[in-house]
Amino acid sequence: MGDTGIYRLESRHFNNRYYLLSGPGSRQLLASPEVVGYPCYTALVEETVAALRYLMDNGLGGDLDILTILRGGLNYPLEEAAQRCGIRVRDLHFVSCERVIENHVIKGLQIKYEKIRPTRDRVLAVGDILATGDTFRYCFEHLMRKFLQDGGSIRRIVFFTIGGTRALGLMEGLSAKLRALFAGFEGIDCFFYEGAFTVYEDKGASGINHPDIDFGWKGGVVAPEFRRFIVDHPDALLEKCIIYDGGARRYEIPVHFEEVLEYWEGIRERAGRIDPRALLEEKLGYAGPVEFEEWLEITHLKDIKDLGGLWSDEQALLERDIDLRALASRRIASINKLKQEYEKD
Repeated sequence: MGDTGIYRLESRHFNNRYYLLSGPGSRQLLASPEVVGYPCYTALVEETVAALRYLMDNGLGGDLDILTILRGGLNYPLEEAAQRCGIRVRDLHFVSCERVIENHVIKGLQIKYEKIRPTRDRVLAVGDILATGDTFRYCFEHLMRKFLQDGGSIRRIVFFTIGGTRALGLMEGLSAKLRALFAGFEGIDCFFYEGAFTVYEDKGASGINHPDIDFGWKGGVVAPEFRRFIVDHPDALLEKCIIYDGGARRYEIPVHFEEVLEYWEGIRERAGRIDPRALLEEKLGYAGPVEFEEWLEITHLKDIKDLGGLWSDEQALLERDIDLRALASRRIASINKLKQEYEKD
């Protein structure tokens, strides 16, 4: 729709509806840690509008409630997108979920404050960054209990995420609970910006990625437009992950830049010990070269036409000669320059 591509993910195991959204704003956001502050929010507006219009065109429109999970959830322009589409927002709910930390160890989660007004037959729109899904699960189960206790009911969920494939199992389990609790529950429409990514299981080829936190491509489904964008901007492929912490990117910008610098300083320090080919293969999600038909299977894009050029260019990217130390030095200088702008009095 317009400049936004919308793809439906299909599986006989799905009871919900899952989609990929790909547009200029979300591609730039996910590829570049330099996108900070208010642009983190505006980057997703057009894609979110396209998703809501798609639902309206397919008979799934109507009034919404919006649930905001404080921190990363504030980066999603749900209210503005609804207004642009002429959708009435009935209620704005929020919960503040914070980690309980003891002796520098995360012991659990705690909801400090909330605003939830349960009513009948609500369609809830939610936006959140989702890696393991622990925070979302904790918050949403709290919300379900409140709706149940106060006589409200939930008819459908519209979920937007920069997130990983663990969202699929989470949403399937959540919808089963909702169907058991609320008669007439219609399911979940889950939109992934640019891809249903995976999370690292170990520290990766660089030795400095964070398991269960950093996003990767291997085993996920990445929109072909985003794959093309990365091929055309190959340095972006070697960023830590497709998005650094969303809350810090908007609200604690110097903290965000410190995280980016920590990564690139680690790359520079380890450059002589990192296998560049292994790093490229890790980032693209497969060891190459691979034939076109195998590539389609690996990337889960076999039902999309005219991808031969993208496949060919990815194979060429795998042969790229990379000076990791020089690349890291360039990125460090660029981020330091931006960081200084945000630290000025």
